[in-house]
Amino acid sequence: MEIRWDILLVIMGSSIVTFIPRVLPLILLSRIQIPDWGMRWLNYVPIAVMAALVGQELFIQNGELSPIRNNVELFAALPTFVTAIFSRSLLGTVVVGIISIMVLRFLIGDLLL
Repeated sequence: MEIRWDILLVIMGSSIVTFIPRVLPLILLSRIQIPDWGMRWLNYVPIAVMAALVGQELFIQNGELSPIRNNVELFAALPTFVTAIFSRSLLGTVVVGIISIMVLRFLIGDLLL
């Protein structure tokens, strides 16, 4: 088996570039005491990131604000969101989301496209 050094260097470089941003904050933050207000603030980071990702996916299509009447994903997100609030089950939320988008695309998807 032949070793291609350029591919090996790319893999090693990619691993270093991925490793440093993950490990460096862990090392630095493990040595300091974060105040209570900082810990409370950090608790909201995952929620904010998820809201930004989901919001962009629901409201923006092709780089423009999508009209509500043509947005099947937004209508499928409503029962999914309600399921997430009341059940607090990731599996239940994913199943309801998948079924919602399938049913809506089957029933009205052809009319909107």
